[in-house]
Amino acid sequence: MHLLSKSSITTTPFLLLIFFFYFSSISSASYSETCSGIVPFHQRADTISITDFGGVGDGITLNTKAFRAAIYRIQHLKRRGGTVLYVPPGVFLTESFNLTSHMTLYLAAGAVIKATQRLRNWPLIAPLPSYGRGRELPGGRYISFIHGNGVRDVIITGENGTIDGQGDVWWNMWRQRTLQFTRPNLVEFLNSRNIIISNVIFKNSPFWNIHPVYCSNVVVRYVTILAPRDSPNTDGIDPDSSSNVCIEDSYISTGDDLVAVKSGWDEYGISYGRPSYGITIRRLTGSSPFAGIAIGSETSGGVQNVLAEHINLFNMGVGIHIKTNIGRGGLIKNITVSNVYIENARQGIKIAGDVGDHPDENFNPNALPVVKGITIKNVWGMKVLQAGLIHGLRNSPFTELCFYDINLHGETGTSARSSPPWKCSDVFGFSHQVSPYPCSQLSSQESGSCTNNS
Repeated sequence: MHLLSKSSITTTPFLLLIFFFYFSSISSASYSETCSGIVPFHQRADTISITDFGGVGDGITLNTKAFRAAIYRIQHLKRRGGTVLYVPPGVFLTESFNLTSHMTLYLAAGAVIKATQRLRNWPLIAPLPSYGRGRELPGGRYISFIHGNGVRDVIITGENGTIDGQGDVWWNMWRQRTLQFTRPNLVEFLNSRNIIISNVIFKNSPFWNIHPVYCSNVVVRYVTILAPRDSPNTDGIDPDSSSNVCIEDSYISTGDDLVAVKSGWDEYGISYGRPSYGITIRRLTGSSPFAGIAIGSETSGGVQNVLAEHINLFNMGVGIHIKTNIGRGGLIKNITVSNVYIENARQGIKIAGDVGDHPDENFNPNALPVVKGITIKNVWGMKVLQAGLIHGLRNSPFTELCFYDINLHGETGTSARSSPPWKCSDVFGFSHQVSPYPCSQLSSQESGSCTNNS
């Protein structure tokens, strides 16, 4: 099995078209750069099939017992080097299940692991301590469809098989306000390390798609993430209070942020105090009514040392969005975004301190976020209605904002805009070769303050 072969990405005409355009648009030099080596890839000698445990891929039979029995065998027999759980072609309907350490979940071409829409047995788990409650509603939250807690050395990969969350039933409950608890993520790793996710299609997540939280050493590459544009809160990949995360060479088209780096919510995130840092996002293409590359809005543990580069965004709400709020606290520092193409967007760049809600009324209004050391460079945009909106906080201005070589054009040029191209308040920064010409606050610092970030 060639588990990580690049050729296995393109198994449908739709994906072939996307990735032909995508990979042809980046230079061989940029493509050769990778951070995937932070997690060793283990070829496992022991392989079992879901069919060995009674799995039936007819799209009707419920395979929960088969998945749980197979993973129980992996966990307790502990073969040297771990075990591959092979899912052959077919549609394997199942309830949620938990992964274990030292395993590979391998989806063959044509394999689909599909979430049941019979929800009465969907387990509840405790809220994350850095959130204090479910993200949508007070109390617990529904466990993710595929879940790993306290695991290490886990791989989800294959030949572009599909993990389908069948999220429309959850989306409808959200729209009708009949949810009792926070919707499940499609895949969540909690308190885990050395995770690889590659060469799989994720579709129709009930909530966020891929959510590593309190994790370290996570690689997500060669994945496709799909959800309807009107599906609520279907974020693509959300590293959350996690470190050394590598996201590369993927296509995401969902109803919310493509990638959102998070670290906890208001007083709960401040108390838990676990930042996200060492995040690399490279060679990503996608579309969303919300943001392409986002930091926040839950950033109370802090977010530092993020690099996003070689990003192609189409039909976006916002291209690059750093978002926080009063009561969040947290330090957002050393964020670099470069080599971005944006086509058809409401806003090109947004950095704001008045975004996002609160878990309860107990947040501290004096817990102000600190935003500094943000570098955005080599950005080109077409059909961008507003180039930039940057609103800091009066008592905590955003500083060391550094913008280089940015061209964000309107429908027929820089003059065809319904509002000023830039709006700024309570910010201090430096700009060089930015068009349309930025607000005066982005010329309020000397270039030397940006030397370490450029």
